[in-house]
This record gives sequence, structure tokens and C-alpha cells, in this order.
Amino acid sequence: MKAMQDMAAAFEDDVTQALIPYIDANFRTLPDRDHRAMAGLSMGGMQTFQVTLNHLDLFSYIGGFSGAAGPLVLGDRKLDPKTDFHGVFADPAAFVKKVHLLWVGVGTKEPERMRAGLLRLHDSLEEAKIPHVFYESPDTDHEWQTWRRDLKDFAPRLFQ
Repeated sequence: MKAMQDMAAAFEDDVTQALIPYIDANFRTLPDRDHRAMAGLSMGGMQTFQVTLNHLDLFSYIGGFSGAAGPLVLGDRKLDPKTDFHGVFADPAAFVKKVHLLWVGVGTKEPERMRAGLLRLHDSLEEAKIPHVFYESPDTDHEWQTWRRDLKDFAPRLFQ
């Protein structure tokens, strides 16, 4: 578990301290949170939630494709909006002012533990009254077809 936490912290530092400054310095960007998104698939979805929810000053569009705060982060329990992710979900009104899109997707034939974890996350967000999109890709597993469908639904919602 310690190795996983160290890896996640190193990745978070790379994204926030090296990658974003490099992109903003070398490409024509609108370098503010309202014009920045991050999404990832599988483990990248988990990393996306870790990075973005720790840095809502940098991101306002968040997408998890077959990965988010499911089984690896929450285990078999529901999200606690007051404590998980440093309490970013504790105040739905404050969250929605910062996050323009919170998007979670999963294939209907994904491994049961992963699917159940993402459904639990979706239900927890519903209960906490956190606006989000939950998309289920019909008849797909942990595979490219799921993630292509996720991207097709997610991408047009960006920067609206």
C-alpha cells in the first residue's frame, strides 16, 4: 500500500509541477482551471480522481473511464463525502461552483468488483447530491470499446 501511495504522489507531482507548467509555457492554452480537464482510463481514472480532487484550483472537468474512486481507493465501502478526498464532496453547492463536469463510466460486463465499486461511487455521489454523469457502456468489458464510448460521451461535454 505504501508503494502505491508513493507512486500516486510522484505522479501527482509530475502532473501539477512539471506537465501543466510545461504545456502552458509551450502551447497556446487558456491556463486556468475553467479551461483544464483531466480524464483517464482504468488506473488512469483512479489517478485522475486523485490528482484533480486534490487540485480543484487547477481542474474543473474530471473523467474516469472504468476507474475512479472505486475498489482500489474505497474498497468495499461507500464514499464518505465529508472525509474522502479531503472532504471536497462535503458541500455540494461549493463543489458544483468549482467542478463543471464530474464524469464516471463503466462497461456493463466489466469485472464484478470493479463494476460494483463504480456503482457504489455513483450511488454515493447521488446520495450526497453531487452532480455527475454516470455512463454505462452496454455489453463491454474492461476494453477499448468501453473507453471509446466513454470518450464519445465525455468529450462533447467539455468546456461548454
